[in-house]
Amino acid sequence: QVQLVESGGGLVQAGGSLRLSCAASGIIFDNYVINWFRRAPGKEREFVAAITFGGSSTHYADSVKGRFTISRDRAKKTMYLQMNSLKPEDTAVYYCNNGENWGQGTQVTVSS
Repeated sequence: QVQLVESGGGLVQAGGSLRLSCAASGIIFDNYVINWFRRAPGKEREFVAAITFGGSSTHYADSVKGRFTISRDRAKKTMYLQMNSLKPEDTAVYYCNNGENWGQGTQVTVSS
């Protein structure tokens, strides 16, 4: 059974940092492009970042470029999203995705 489990969300002040984790089980981690998406209240889900096989290539939404960093630990089958210089508009539920499966999400709230 495939499982993606996010953690690391919380409440932080604007300008602060958080690191999200996505632990995978039941999949061959290296076979997938792993993505982070987010859904803010009242808005559509949007792409945040992605990392490709082996972690050699990363992609970011313009809104987070330069502030967020995606990475993966292949031995731990865990993907990370380091979020710096957080803004209130980053407030959302963050989800990881392997193109087929979704985690349950983790709430990030940035106060102004």
